[in-house]
Amino acid sequence: MRNYLIPANTKTGKLILGIFTPFDLALFGSGVLVTVALLAFMPVSGTLETILVLSPGIVCAFLVMPIPYYHNMLVVIMELYDFITSRQTYRWRGWCYKVGKKGK
Repeated sequence: MRNYLIPANTKTGKLILGIFTPFDLALFGSGVLVTVALLAFMPVSGTLETILVLSPGIVCAFLVMPIPYYHNMLVVIMELYDFITSRQTYRWRGWCYKVGKKGK
């Protein structure tokens, strides 16, 4: 019996800083860039305005936040959308498909 040792995360060598893909960094950078532009050009006088101006950076940071068993929150959201929009009724087509039917 052979035991093979497989690293838990083999793609970390291909990622930037072991965590991010180029798309993740572009998404986060664009969110920060929009937030900085809004801070520069919008007058921030209250709490609501501050939340609205900071929201692009916060949302993008939330999307690229790494989580266990998935790459990041963006992947979780895409997988959840795929699960919800796909067919939920699976028809059995295995080797015992006709077992138990009358007359067979």
